Amino acid sequence: QVQLVESGGGLVQAGGSLRLSCEASGGSFSTYIMGWFRQAPGQEREFVAAISWSGRRTDYTDSVKGRFTISKDNTKNTVDLQMNSLKPEDTAVYYCAASRGDYINYDPSRWAYWGQGTQVTVSS
Repeated sequence: QVQLVESGGGLVQAGGSLRLSCEASGGSFSTYIMGWFRQAPGQEREFVAAISWSGRRTDYTDSVKGRFTISKDNTKNTVDLQMNSLKPEDTAVYYCAASRGDYINYDPSRWAYWGQGTQVTVSS
């Protein structure tokens, strides 16, 4: 059973930066695909970014490409999301997730493990 704990959320002005971190325990971290999803009030949970178990492949939703960077440290069991040039529409609860799948899947229902979420609020 994998436990995921996120940290690093907060309030930032538009154009600012935040770095989210997710620490995993209880599983073979280096074998998992890791991802970040977000959910704004009244909206469905959506894919933001993911990284393969090796760290060699990353994928992003179009709206964050060029602004967000996902990284993984298999020695520390952590996955980070560096968020730059933040926009008010990035406001949401951000969730860390882990998958034992063979490829990155954008469907949240395909991810087995989830953190509790961390709030990111971007003011205009």
